[in-house]
Amino acid sequence: MILKKSKKAVKDLSRTSHSKNEEEYKILTPAQLMYRKFIKHRVAVASTIVLIILYFMIIFAEFFAPYDMTKPQTAYLAANPDRVRFFDSEGKVHFRPFVYRRTGERDSKTLRYIYPEDKNTKDFIYLFVRGDEYNMFGFIKSDIHFFGVKEGGLFLFGTDQRGRDLLSRIIFGGRISLSIGFIGVLIIIFLGSFIGTVSGYYGGWVDNGIQRFIEILRTIPQIALWMALAATLPPGLPSTYVYLGIVVILGLIGWTGLAREVRGKVLAIRNSDFVYAAEISGASAKRIFFVHLIPNISSHIIVTATLTVPLMILGETALSFLGLGIKPPMTSWGLLLNQVREVQVLKYYPWLLTPALFIILSVLCFNFMGDALRDVIDPYSK
Repeated sequence: MILKKSKKAVKDLSRTSHSKNEEEYKILTPAQLMYRKFIKHRVAVASTIVLIILYFMIIFAEFFAPYDMTKPQTAYLAANPDRVRFFDSEGKVHFRPFVYRRTGERDSKTLRYIYPEDKNTKDFIYLFVRGDEYNMFGFIKSDIHFFGVKEGGLFLFGTDQRGRDLLSRIIFGGRISLSIGFIGVLIIIFLGSFIGTVSGYYGGWVDNGIQRFIEILRTIPQIALWMALAATLPPGLPSTYVYLGIVVILGLIGWTGLAREVRGKVLAIRNSDFVYAAEISGASAKRIFFVHLIPNISSHIIVTATLTVPLMILGETALSFLGLGIKPPMTSWGLLLNQVREVQVLKYYPWLLTPALFIILSVLCFNFMGDALRDVIDPYSK
């Protein structure tokens, strides 16, 4: 008898807790439900934090970069990365990190410069140190950098063959590689959403014409088409115009996939009651597109855009790596990888491949975040 009562009490308690959870979810807004589902994806949350840090660094690149990206350090040509230490050669612990000062000398066998460490000279790393002057956003003049050494040199990722700090060039290069994805995606969203909506809403010969044009574009190899269009840019064009040209090229080619997806969504909802009501009330096609159709598929557009950003980053990287993208004095991660196309360079200076790690990291983070958004796009699904 006691056992039956205890079982009944447990069932009543579980029902009560279950009803409380249901009531809690009922009073939450869809945005709150999506947020709760998103934070359960720990990898996606970590990826979002990494992307926020990367974008924060490239916005204030002049402050976070230890050196001017164009300034050569003639005493450190193709220097390997510094090793940050807390223990010196005598085993003494230092709470402030430091690097041993290095002086270049030629190797008698390879005739290349090597940089042995001077164990007697320590250069401690400080925050907010003075260094190369810069002009942030065109009107903030300063010489304060986030970290650095007061004497000697600090090259966490080494230097290139001209003696330019690789970490500084990676931070500045991120401005191009990461921003080109967002700007290109804006073009893709506008073209893909509008053309896909027109195709799905009108149907008939309009739909057939748009779909055949999309099929023609998609049959052309993408990289070959990128190269062909990028090669049409005049060789003497300023770097800023080359950057804008690359953005437009990537945007004008990448909208076809989104247009087809939007067309399918519009075909599914174009016969809905709210669309009929808008048509009967005399709403224009423009109003139906931008007030009724596109907002109802905006969640899908956002997810697709998130997953398209890494493709844009890889597209810019491919063009710049092949010498058809960004031109100096501007730099990008793809342009930084351009200098390791030769096996000989890769053999002796492997640290020049470091920009590839940032490309992989950013692409993975965008993919993880996009996958999570795709899972939480319907907050009421289980």
